[in-house]
Amino acid sequence: MLLSRKQTEFYLTDLETPLGKAVNLTIAALVLLSSGIFVAQTYNIPDFIRIQLDVIDTVILIIFAIEYALRLWSAEDKIKYIFSFYGIIDLVAILPFLIGLVDISFIRILRWFRILRLIRFIDAKFLFGSISTEDSIIFIRILFTLFAIVFVYSGLIYQVEHPVNSQAYRTFLDAFYFSVVTMTTVGFGDVTPVSELGRLLTVLMILTGVALIPWQVGDLIKRLVKTANQVERVCLGCSLAFHDKDAEFCKRCGTKLPNLSK
Repeated sequence: MLLSRKQTEFYLTDLETPLGKAVNLTIAALVLLSSGIFVAQTYNIPDFIRIQLDVIDTVILIIFAIEYALRLWSAEDKIKYIFSFYGIIDLVAILPFLIGLVDISFIRILRWFRILRLIRFIDAKFLFGSISTEDSIIFIRILFTLFAIVFVYSGLIYQVEHPVNSQAYRTFLDAFYFSVVTMTTVGFGDVTPVSELGRLLTVLMILTGVALIPWQVGDLIKRLVKTANQVERVCLGCSLAFHDKDAEFCKRCGTKLPNLSK
């Protein structure tokens, strides 16, 4: 039985029903598998394995393209979806497939942005359903955001520098090491980019690290301090675990909180 537009949109965004969970868990698994393939292909692996990985990656790209078409078809406001954060990430993830018939090698750097698609599931508390506290979700979101940015920059740096500086950037791990020491402003200097685009990416990486990491860590510390001044009183309405000591009603849903003595 064919699904209507509303049903299609519902199951592509729903994370509660069995079908919705299955669809979105499959998408999340494909994102991780695709990212793993990209990393594996930076190493010296046999040609027959590389060919098999290329076939798997192509199949994943086709699935992502079908998913994007379904999301666009089922969206009530198509323009809003196209220019939304998730819509742009979804489009960037399939661009190498859409223009793959044209020999534009640089477009392959966009493949590293696929890992950002997992942010959709982090925000929806999907991949960490067993974690009930809001602060825990925020903590995981911060960690994933930092990892995703380092992963993307590592992929971009590798894609740009490996062809011209293969001794320094032999594998993805070399680029990942460079990204970590650069974004944390440690800067050992043992690995440096030589191309202009590589240096530009490095500047952007440093600016991202200087701007993002202190802000993310500061936000985390602020929330941990806030949590330290709260007590565990599980709301019977929405299951929010922590509230202010003098709170009588849940700050999320307004349900009256149980007494501390109970």
